[in-house]
Amino acid sequence: MIPVPSNTRVWLAAGVTDMRRGFNTLAALAQQVLEEDPYSGHMFVFRGRRGDLLKIIWWDQQGACLFSKRLERGRFVWPAAKDGKVNLSPSQLAMLLEGIDWRMPQKTWKPTTVGSGREAGAQHLDKRYRCSRSP
Repeated sequence: MIPVPSNTRVWLAAGVTDMRRGFNTLAALAQQVLEEDPYSGHMFVFRGRRGDLLKIIWWDQQGACLFSKRLERGRFVWPAAKDGKVNLSPSQLAMLLEGIDWRMPQKTWKPTTVGSGREAGAQHLDKRYRCSRSP
């Protein structure tokens, strides 16, 4: 996993990018097409035509970083737009890198009433524990 500082923004370049490009050319795309400063410390994500390869560039205040990932099966979920940019959260970036659909993450559980979650289970265990220790 790439360590992403909390103040870092993640920009996803919509559309298709030539994956033969290196840091300098991708940085030029970030500056000219996405209208963002490639040396700002933000991350810029690009995807190839087949959808199984992406590249991320960022400047870490010491030098230029280029990360590449190819999925063995499946494709990276990408916006349908042909151009422009999409802002992702660091958690959405993590999902994207794992091949998970980051667009509509689902919460797995939400309490319906107060006391119906962990607290109720903890109280139940606490009562059981007290009962077993009493003389």
